[in-house]
Amino acid sequence: MLDALLNIVWLVLEGIWMAIAYVIAGVICLILIVTIPFGIAAFRIASYVLWPFGRTAERRPDAGVGSVIGNVLWIILFGWWLALGHLIAGVALCLTIIGIPLGLASFKIIPITLLPLGTRIVPTRRYA
Repeated sequence: MLDALLNIVWLVLEGIWMAIAYVIAGVICLILIVTIPFGIAAFRIASYVLWPFGRTAERRPDAGVGSVIGNVLWIILFGWWLALGHLIAGVALCLTIIGIPLGLASFKIIPITLLPLGTRIVPTRRYA
């Protein structure tokens, strides 16, 4: 229940805006053809950014060297400015007491933003 409430507040304050940024990055990646895997990753993160509470990211054990090289390219092309958006939004949200959990969630998304390839989104209840 708390996850749903936090997700609704998150959606209004940050989720929709950051999801739009990820969708824009994904569309650009799809247009460039060579970066289609980045576009798929951007859309996956966009869905996570819309509704982050109750889910977490974990590294895929089968991710290889290709994901490392892809992540370096992603950081250079898109990752840094998306991570900066989460950092700025997280700091702004942490300025209020009510926004602190949302700001912390924004900070939690930064590693996924920087290294999306070789990562999967899973429900947190799986770990409970």
